[in-house]
Amino acid sequence: MSENTEPQTAEVLTEVQGNVLVITLNRPEAKNAATQNMAQTMARILDDFDANDDLFVAVITGAGKTFCAGMDLKGFLRGERPSIDGRGFLSLTEAPPKKPLIAAVEGYALAGGFETMLACDLVVAADTAKFGTPEVKRGLVAAAGGVTVLPQRTHRAIAMEMALTGNMYDAEFGQKHGFVNTVVEDGSALDGALELAQTIAANGPLAVKVSKQVIVESQDWTNDEVWQKQAPLIADVFESEDAKEGSRAFAEKRAPQWTGR
Repeated sequence: MSENTEPQTAEVLTEVQGNVLVITLNRPEAKNAATQNMAQTMARILDDFDANDDLFVAVITGAGKTFCAGMDLKGFLRGERPSIDGRGFLSLTEAPPKKPLIAAVEGYALAGGFETMLACDLVVAADTAKFGTPEVKRGLVAAAGGVTVLPQRTHRAIAMEMALTGNMYDAEFGQKHGFVNTVVEDGSALDGALELAQTIAANGPLAVKVSKQVIVESQDWTNDEVWQKQAPLIADVFESEDAKEGSRAFAEKRAPQWTGR
């Protein structure tokens, strides 16, 4: 059963489906362009998500068949920024949640919207989706991840092309160059993302969380540090109640009952 936890008039909506939180950017009339209010709302939503032991995975999508067209430029001209100090664009790009986050992309994911997508761990995109960092066309720089995170997600030459031309690219291009995981039919990105989320949510939440942590943090580790820094994180998982439950469930041929401990 779904549970709505945000007023339907809000610029960001949330819905719980089992152990999965669905976050919907909800300014379809403006192609979900991000506002300061949306960033403040997202900060609370993401904090609550990480703190809620009953939620294992989150999916972020956009209303009206558009993911997010970037920053609300009218708000920018009024001196507003859709970001929070230390957290980044939509309170996400500099401080992603500790749990897995999946982007379900229909339509446009441009500028800050594209960088919001890059802050997610996995991306499911409709075959009609369009991606780009058009900031240079407006005299700006893709500073929310377009010139820093994108080179880590794809080849340097591709990141350079996207950042310097400001052109748009399709979902096939995104999958070919590593920043899109799965391409699905138009209109089915959220369904595809939810299917992926449920697959992840069926696994041990502590093991999933630590797996993400090691993948993210090890990018900054030297070869000599990898095993030493991984060891205490992995040890906590192997000593957990969930590890014992996983083994028991396998032996008893039943679905495990995870506690996250």
